[in-house]
Amino acid sequence: MKKMLFIMNPFAGQKKANKALSEILLIFSQAGYEVITHMTIGQGDAAAAAQKWGKIMDVVVCCGGDGTLNETVTGLLRAGAKTPIGYIPAGTTNDFASSLNLSGNMLQAARDIVEGEPVPYDVGKFGDRYFSYVASFGAFTKSSYVVPQNIKNALGHTAYVLGGISEISQIRKEHIRMEIDGQVVEDDFLFGAICNSTSIGGILTLDPKQVDMGDGLFEILLVRAARNLEEIGECIRAVQSQKYNCEMITFRSARSVKIFADPEMPWTLDGEREDGHKEVMAENLHHAIRLIQKRDAND
Repeated sequence: MKKMLFIMNPFAGQKKANKALSEILLIFSQAGYEVITHMTIGQGDAAAAAQKWGKIMDVVVCCGGDGTLNETVTGLLRAGAKTPIGYIPAGTTNDFASSLNLSGNMLQAARDIVEGEPVPYDVGKFGDRYFSYVASFGAFTKSSYVVPQNIKNALGHTAYVLGGISEISQIRKEHIRMEIDGQVVEDDFLFGAICNSTSIGGILTLDPKQVDMGDGLFEILLVRAARNLEEIGECIRAVQSQKYNCEMITFRSARSVKIFADPEMPWTLDGEREDGHKEVMAENLHHAIRLIQKRDAND
């Protein structure tokens, strides 16, 4: 009998997964899986479970938000496990799932895992931590980890937008130096993201035609502090059109990035806070994970 580790965050999103739990487990049992269920009780719990049990499982399924997925991936990578991952998105924004066109219906997502096949994808390493889809700094990144979970549950995605609006008065430019595959970029930036996703915080989207989540490359988006109103307008138009060819925006692809910044400037990794670094390396780990998808999920 095939063995499955089912990791679920019962506090994710609006707790909708709790109501669907029995039906989800039934789908897996009917498909011939012996399911070991692990409910997370706090930060780091999903990573610990994946690290402990992941290597001896035929599949590890994560049910929760981007943070729970991040921990599941982290645990498997720490264990050196190549176990296929199934993902049932049940969080507030589900950026990673949106990029892969995974079903937002949890029962359908479970069926897709049963019927799907493992597809290799890249993962980022930021210092000694991993990220599934984004490492970011600056404007609007704080709201993902500052907005309390109960407010996220009550307001859903609106909580992130409101949190971002509340940050506007506190936006400050950050002086950053990046060595992007050996080429230096240095300036004062309002926002920056090293990502492997088409959606960032549910607020900013990248053109899917420009993002390949398994090509061994990051997409790097940097927004420089505006010098005048004309530049602000140009930047807004570039973001809306997803054509990042204006003076305020740097858009590159790269395998690795060496970053020099204020050590007091916090980062966000997949929606979770990461303390600042004076110097840190971000590396693309090519095809580090195998995520189960329906064959036509990205068609």
